[in-house]
Amino acid sequence: MRVLLVEDDPTTSKSIELMLTHADLNVYATDLGEEAVDLAKLYDYDLIILDLDLPDMTGHDVLRQLRLARISTPILILSGSDDTESKIKGFGFGADDYLTKPFHREELVARIHAIIRRSKGHAQSVIRTGKIAVNLDAKTVEAEGKPVHLTGKEYQMLELLSLRKGTTLTKEMFLNHLYGGMDEPELKIIDVFICKLRKKLSEATGGPAYIETVWGRGYVLRDPEPEHEAADSVAASA
Repeated sequence: MRVLLVEDDPTTSKSIELMLTHADLNVYATDLGEEAVDLAKLYDYDLIILDLDLPDMTGHDVLRQLRLARISTPILILSGSDDTESKIKGFGFGADDYLTKPFHREELVARIHAIIRRSKGHAQSVIRTGKIAVNLDAKTVEAEGKPVHLTGKEYQMLELLSLRKGTTLTKEMFLNHLYGGMDEPELKIIDVFICKLRKKLSEATGGPAYIETVWGRGYVLRDPEPEHEAADSVAASA
């Protein structure tokens, strides 16, 4: 998952970045509100963490500009103030959550996961597709209760496919998710990652990988047809 951190205090920014990196989140940080707005328009983030006290504009102004630009990325406000009026203003401009400093790392990470799950239409931390279960909190994958060992890049791709299940994702979207516009390799690397991911999932499930190719567009993760699942069950019990 990719997080844009907007925080002007270097110590706080570095601390949060370390917290989130430790939780296997990809973090991109800026200390300017204007740059945050530009980045949010250019790149696809799963969440924006926004401090209210920025040097060039207020966090509320950043929030307002993002929503006026129809940027629907979930936004978590961080503030040293527990002022009710500030919270109401933030929610009124379109914030999804509000966390007061200081805070515990576990709470911040838990809120991030919960916000992202809700934004993608998932109430639970485990997303199931056929025999595959992706645990967004633990960053693990299982097939019928048995662990599936993936590389970091393979997991990130399956996580993105799972969060946007049923939606065709382009190779450019995968590159953006994996590399965030920095030192990006050629597009064909995505085909290589998908090939390896499919092979591991097929070996784990004994057949289906659930990842379909949409020719000329990209890849999509789909739930299996009900009759296929039923056929698997009959075959297993025979």
